[in-house]
Amino acid sequence: MLVSIALPDRPWASADPCDEIRGLATTAGAAVVGELTQKRHDVQLGTYIGSGKLAELHDLVEQTDADVVVFDNDLSPAQARNLEKALGVKVLDRSEVILDIFAGRARTAEARLQVELAQLEYSLPRLKQMWTHLSRQKGGGIGLRGPGETQLEVDRRLVGNRIRDLKHKLVEVQARKDREVASRSGEHTVSLVGYTNAGKSRLMNCLTKAGVYVENKLFSTLDTRTRQWHIRDWGRVLLSDTVGFIRDLPHHLVASFRATLSEARHAKLLLHVVDASSPHAEDHVTAVNSVLTELECEGKPTILVLNKVDAVQDRARLQVLMAQHPKAVAVSALTGEGIAELEDAVMAALAADFAEAEVVTAAGNGRVLAFLNAHAEIYRQEFRDGANEVVIRCHLPRHLLHHIEGPAVRVRYIGLNGSPDRNGHADRGQPDGS
Repeated sequence: MLVSIALPDRPWASADPCDEIRGLATTAGAAVVGELTQKRHDVQLGTYIGSGKLAELHDLVEQTDADVVVFDNDLSPAQARNLEKALGVKVLDRSEVILDIFAGRARTAEARLQVELAQLEYSLPRLKQMWTHLSRQKGGGIGLRGPGETQLEVDRRLVGNRIRDLKHKLVEVQARKDREVASRSGEHTVSLVGYTNAGKSRLMNCLTKAGVYVENKLFSTLDTRTRQWHIRDWGRVLLSDTVGFIRDLPHHLVASFRATLSEARHAKLLLHVVDASSPHAEDHVTAVNSVLTELECEGKPTILVLNKVDAVQDRARLQVLMAQHPKAVAVSALTGEGIAELEDAVMAALAADFAEAEVVTAAGNGRVLAFLNAHAEIYRQEFRDGANEVVIRCHLPRHLLHHIEGPAVRVRYIGLNGSPDRNGHADRGQPDGS
């Protein structure tokens, strides 16, 4: 049984109030037998919903023989307990369903650690005293505190110890992930982000032939994968697929998955993938931007990718989206439509980070010459025999300029704002001094 309550600060995102929670429940393996919705000005402290709606929900549960009630809202531990007492069935809230899906989809050791931490942090204030047949431990023996402690307190201490151990392990995972991402600092890194089920994994397969698992369900991908994407007239780009976002994504889940999402935080360019066929596309854009802000990615260069245009029934709606986001690129990962335009947009965005420079160094400076050959687009090279120098004109990512500067190297920047074209050549502009 699904329950969705609209509040002034959390209105329904669409005309179908249970659309998203229905998808979450189905993905978690539940069979939906009924739905209950209500608009309220405030929350009933004890049971979230009022007594009249609670009686109506009780009748629906009995009529449909439902054994679980799922709220599309976050419940406090007390509200969940009171609802279970009144309804006689298990009550779950939105965050608990999302965590259950994540637990079922975690495949790697890293993902399992992250999911377990999120589940324990969620359940710690919700632990119920299941050992009612045990009274307080009593006695004055060594190691016992006065009248003793309840089994619930023991459980809380054990959970707290496990949370501490998991956080310690995830610090090591985060450090290892940061080193792995930092090792690719000289590469062009692009990360796919977007609402869950927007088609990111299918788009990655289309661009890289990666063979990433694709399923028409929420959160089908939890583990980040990075593959090489060879763009025509440009070369290699490292493309990463990330876990999908969702409206009201639990904060402790975002915190637990910071290691997984580090690909997005360190990428030079984000491809924000949106399901253009969804009537809630604009709401999805807002929800993803909210999570990106939480990840401190709000200022990162981003291209909006309107995916699944092949499934858009009303082309006028697509035109409205394009008008609202004039720099967006419309594609279909299924048919390949718009992929060439997406590559052009990615090349233009990556090229904006390039500077044109004239580098003068000794002909025997192997370190600088090897670095430029590996990371720069060299379009002119001249040897000065008398001075035993080499003069190199090239395009180089700005964030790598500090690698070549030094006492044995003279660098003159030529048009820092020039953007290379599809062949990597920039508008020369005027020299701005040495």
